[in-house]
Amino acid sequence: MRVLLIQPRQRRRAGFRSGFRTMAVVEPLGLEMVAAALKVRHEVRLADLLPGVDLESIVRRFSPDICGISCSFTVDVKETYRVAQTVKKLRPASFVFVGGHHASLNPTDFAVPWVDAVVNGEGEVSASELVCAVESGRDLRSVPGLVLNFRDYQSSTGIRSLVSMDELPFPARSLVHGLRKSYHLGLRGPLASLETSRGCPYRCTFCSVWRFHQGKVRFKSPDRVLDEIETIEGRNVFITDDNFLASISRAERIADLLMQRRVKKRFIFQARTDSIARHSETVAKLREAGFATVFLGLEKIDAEGLESVRKSNTVESNEKALEVLKKVGVNVFGTLIVDPDYDEADFRRLRDYVSRHAIANAWFTVLTPLPGTALFEQLQEALTTRNWEMFDLIHAVLPTRLDLERFYREYARLYMAVYSPWALAERGWNALFNRHGRSLGNFPSPALIWHSFESLRCMSDPREYLLAHADEPHAYGG
Repeated sequence: MRVLLIQPRQRRRAGFRSGFRTMAVVEPLGLEMVAAALKVRHEVRLADLLPGVDLESIVRRFSPDICGISCSFTVDVKETYRVAQTVKKLRPASFVFVGGHHASLNPTDFAVPWVDAVVNGEGEVSASELVCAVESGRDLRSVPGLVLNFRDYQSSTGIRSLVSMDELPFPARSLVHGLRKSYHLGLRGPLASLETSRGCPYRCTFCSVWRFHQGKVRFKSPDRVLDEIETIEGRNVFITDDNFLASISRAERIADLLMQRRVKKRFIFQARTDSIARHSETVAKLREAGFATVFLGLEKIDAEGLESVRKSNTVESNEKALEVLKKVGVNVFGTLIVDPDYDEADFRRLRDYVSRHAIANAWFTVLTPLPGTALFEQLQEALTTRNWEMFDLIHAVLPTRLDLERFYREYARLYMAVYSPWALAERGWNALFNRHGRSLGNFPSPALIWHSFESLRCMSDPREYLLAHADEPHAYGG
């Protein structure tokens, strides 16, 4: 069978030219994993719909029998519709399925004529069995892990057991080889992505990761992780784990193996602050092994705020982690949540906190009840829109205490305070050279530098956010 896997991408336009999705373009690792499983028996292509990639010509040339579309993020629903409709128009007899976090937790969004099924949960095994069943004409209701679309209803085939991480194939990275230079985080690129674990044991109200992974955490063994790292081209690697330090002994073993095997890469990872605060020696070892940048979910600046989102963490851990990371020389990207009911005093306190703790790379997300989260269940009746494109964590989808113009003016001021012209110039220099003035050997392209700085400029302009509200309200699901 000819199987086409597709990664939708958001198109930049007025009102949606800022935010994390414009600063981060990462390789479609989930689809690469599914592709690796499918390639054993089928002919597979992967289309990452970056600017310049023509979906229609790919469909016409490849003539897929089956098409799988990734919809992990809520903001991708509308683009997923567009892709599915395009495939069905060009290949009416093709079988179209959708997978990913959002699709799995909200399959009713895809009860539409141009989608035949949703892969519910992890896709490596379910997608493989689905394709084989379509090929043989077997009843799809015998394949666990699917939600099937019929004319007037959807039907679930049940939950599939979670996979063993070490049994997964290596990602089929060769399928996007020609696009490798397009993947970046800010000015850090070209960038590869690596998954060493899945799941999270915590229950933050704004996050759906724990639900997708059935409340469990699973790990690849250190040796398996190193074997996979050694297949990755390039120097920069983004580790997608929600908390790389969920197992301290495993993290230390990975660091040891990296140094023993003389692997010279620069890792960007994510970790909880309480793990960092308790294990400063481990963090120092990781820095020696190449773990240069960490994303921290600081979320809130006081205990009441952390409790409101069930973070199960403390302000003291946040501040201790910042001290540890500064001491060992790990760069910090700290994310903080802005509540819609903030007033000018709340915004001022947040700016002062970031300044006082010298968080040079701060990111501010507007509290957003994403479908599939506990927060959505609590607040869905209060939503001001169900246009999923607005659920990008930088637009208010709940009523704001300040009027929208004042809210976005204060929100933009957060970015103006952190990313001044001088700070942007310093970031550009640091992207080219290390602190001692020596070349890092990975020069960002002029296009990447311009793109990143333009995104930051938009993030500092309150008019950009207001433009997205101009056409509201929209129908459910875009």
